[in-house]
Amino acid sequence: MTKTPKLIVHGGAWNIPDEYVSAHLNGVQQALSKTYPLLLDGVSALDAVEHAVRILEEDPTFDAGRGAFLNEAGEVELDAVIMDGSSLDFGAVAAVQNILHPVSLARKVMEETEHCFLVGQGAMSFAQRMSFEILDPKALLTARELEFYNSIKNKTDFETHHPFEFQPRDTVGAVAMDIHGNFAVATSTGGTARKLRGRVGDSPIVGAGAYADNDLGAVSATGWGESIMKVVLSKRVCDAFKEHEAITAAKNGIEYLEQRVKGLGGVIGITAKGDYAFAYNTPRMARGYIEGGAPIVDI
Repeated sequence: MTKTPKLIVHGGAWNIPDEYVSAHLNGVQQALSKTYPLLLDGVSALDAVEHAVRILEEDPTFDAGRGAFLNEAGEVELDAVIMDGSSLDFGAVAAVQNILHPVSLARKVMEETEHCFLVGQGAMSFAQRMSFEILDPKALLTARELEFYNSIKNKTDFETHHPFEFQPRDTVGAVAMDIHGNFAVATSTGGTARKLRGRVGDSPIVGAGAYADNDLGAVSATGWGESIMKVVLSKRVCDAFKEHEAITAAKNGIEYLEQRVKGLGGVIGITAKGDYAFAYNTPRMARGYIEGGAPIVDI
């Protein structure tokens, strides 16, 4: 017996300015509308989350792929993870440069190597071996991010974890359940603005930025990565699905993040029963899911 597939995506939890709201909502809706029909046709949850995140990575609205924040040296460094809830296999990459789709590179790590996680130059060498297009650095750079970087690069009081007024932090993620009841999750990010070279946040860390287990469901996280890693947020929420309703589990996870480590962020997820979950403690979180065959988006 086949199941009705489920899909939920996010475009980051932070203080999204009013002038960027429509772009965030449109980006989330595009990812849903272009991916859900594939799930109805029977593609795997793993294929679906990769497809949805690739759409978000291509959209310069978000801090992932094209449009990512610049590090302290004015470079784009990208992180991503993808996880298969049926096998618990996952692939992750961190501090990769000059590729548009780190989520697809993460999947190649999972499927084409004996490893789970590659970083930096090693990940880039693997990307070339897998015939990924290596782009000119300017291909991932947007005028918005360059202007923002120039405005903060010399500020001695700038702190990446404060919900500053004029710029969103837009890690992207997707969670899916396919017609066979299998789960998958993917998360992708450009990290924090003016981060140190080589800084890795929660997004590619299994259990922190994402987790999927058919017995529990799946979760993708977004926000201040240093705090999310400390509480292993995605795994915490997944585990809570066993005892609590979907929304309660998500809210409890975010409350613990805030109370225990003063963290800021959000989560989306789907329980093993197929119920949607989301919660956040930032001013806004771009997110959307499919209900009754139609996308429902909010911020």
